[in-house]
Amino acid sequence: MPEIRRLRMAAAGLGRMGARHANHFLHRTPKAELVAAFTPDPKEIEWARKNLEPWGVTLYMNYDEMLKHEGLEAVCIATVTTVHAEQTIKAIEAGKHVLCEKPLSTKLEVCEKVLTTSSAHPELKVMCGFSRRFDSSYLSAYNLTTSGSIGRPTILRSQTCDKYDPSGFFVQYAEFSGGIFVDCNVHDIDLALWFFSSDGKRPKIKSAMAVGVTALESGLEEHGDVDNGIGIVEFYDGQIAYFYSTRMNPPGQHDMTEIIGTKGKLSVNAHPTAGLLESHLPSGIHREIPQNYYERFEHAFVEEARQFTDAVLENKNVPIDMEGSVEAVRIGVALQDSLQLGKKIWFDREGKRVEEESILKARL
Repeated sequence: MPEIRRLRMAAAGLGRMGARHANHFLHRTPKAELVAAFTPDPKEIEWARKNLEPWGVTLYMNYDEMLKHEGLEAVCIATVTTVHAEQTIKAIEAGKHVLCEKPLSTKLEVCEKVLTTSSAHPELKVMCGFSRRFDSSYLSAYNLTTSGSIGRPTILRSQTCDKYDPSGFFVQYAEFSGGIFVDCNVHDIDLALWFFSSDGKRPKIKSAMAVGVTALESGLEEHGDVDNGIGIVEFYDGQIAYFYSTRMNPPGQHDMTEIIGTKGKLSVNAHPTAGLLESHLPSGIHREIPQNYYERFEHAFVEEARQFTDAVLENKNVPIDMEGSVEAVRIGVALQDSLQLGKKIWFDREGKRVEEESILKARL
């Protein structure tokens, strides 16, 4: 039998999500071979010496040196958000395929630079990891949408609800997260772009408006952020998306989406559960729900790794295009700006920000 070729991968960043990505490529993606890993953090290196090095993974504390690893073909980037773009560009320029955790950057102009670099190297597969697209429930909903089962998708309601963390983590994280709409709702924004593109044409943003409150973590205000946000995005051609995000959901993680069409509605995870057990007790009917984002989407992350690997090895298009990933950040930034400025943000049909007066004149 001919030898099966495996994609020689590296993992950049071995923190909370980076370690998971490394394990996915090492143990759960048969067509991939994790050959190298990078982290500048001594504690993460210690973890890697126990969990990666025994499997033949070479460890690096210098990213540029890791890119020179012999035979390396692709990099999964899950470092801190502020260096996603820089490291993605370096990997592309070094001739490596890239799977980068979302978002590419919290700054739109930096995302566009990544897009430009990627476009200049069409031979390389570059993808931003929006994990929900690889969840079986969302895929089923998307397939039903494209089949016309609910008619034309017109309204999308989607939420990201994190369990409250009293440690102050989200306050520290807000310094570089880009804000709740860029960090949390960017997943929901990507879903809106995906479902509203089910006819093959990506929707164009017309306006974005957001409000929010800080209910528990007053320290977020220092970074212009909130722990509860609501955003409404209007698209040209008559589609609207409603987004909700919170950092204080007491029972656990509850991410859900409704796609409302002209002939029906689809609902994903309206009644969250972590398993099939329900306890019927004198105190009521109880069920457990996932406690964090990874618990809810673990299998989607693994499928993401597998599909990226297949795209590289079989020279197929990656499942998520870079233009859409940049557009998701454009919308997230607009919502964050609307929150901070207290006004509606308008766009023309070319995707450029304009003042409200320009929109009114265009209607006349």
